[in-house]
Amino acid sequence: MELDVKLERDGDACVIRLAGEVDVYTSPSFKDRLVKAIDEGCLRIVVDLEGVDFIDSSGLGVLVSGLRRVKEQGGSIRLVCTREPIMKVFRITGLDRVFPMFATVDEAKEMVS
Repeated sequence: MELDVKLERDGDACVIRLAGEVDVYTSPSFKDRLVKAIDEGCLRIVVDLEGVDFIDSSGLGVLVSGLRRVKEQGGSIRLVCTREPIMKVFRITGLDRVFPMFATVDEAKEMVS
């Protein structure tokens, strides 16, 4: 399966919308887009996972490394996810306590303003 990665930018705030599967094959494209966004000044990042059907450890690793990178510059990453199978992965790994999680992009954006 493919991964569609779309970026919407508003100043130093960015929304990255993912659709498809985030796995060992597709994670590199997600990582490239995330790193590029941070390097170009996106410090308040919302990652929308509503279109994600599957995420594995490589996808989680991209999020963790992205968080580390953006925090070095005083930024943050917030996640949008209501899909139970994806939420379960975050709960099992404990990453639901690392990443603030929201039900909608608008809610997440309000919190990063």
